[in-house]
Amino acid sequence: MSGLNEQKQKEYEEYVKEVTPTTSLWKNMMWAFIIGGLICVLGQFITNMFINSGLSQEDATSWEMIILIGLSALTTGLGLYPKLAKYGGAGTLVPITGFANSVASPAIEFKKEGHVFGIGCRIFGIAGPVILFGIFTSWVLGFIYWIGKTMTWW
Repeated sequence: MSGLNEQKQKEYEEYVKEVTPTTSLWKNMMWAFIIGGLICVLGQFITNMFINSGLSQEDATSWEMIILIGLSALTTGLGLYPKLAKYGGAGTLVPITGFANSVASPAIEFKKEGHVFGIGCRIFGIAGPVILFGIFTSWVLGFIYWIGKTMTWW
């Protein structure tokens, strides 16, 4: 009986190898670099455009982030961002556009369940832990900074 199970296990492992798509690490890294780089170039272009029109660096950067987040949400809604992410991989996840996509995707996916139980409950399913970790980390670092400032007072 044991030999039969081992045979089935080997057949299953061969089947898994056949149906599992193979990927090239170098090809994936190249596409992530290109797509992520293009997103960053677009962001820099937007920033430079606003600076050349007379805005300060801080204001231009703020507008650049607003535009990139809006474009990300729009392309997610139109189904274009997931297609870009299929080829760009981590290159589409790292910039602020990836975070906007992670917030917009559940909202679109669960809109059928209604505004409260669908969109309201699911919109931060992926981004929620990131926001929570960011807030908690900033609180801890702020507390450490405060302790450091009060210790120099002694």
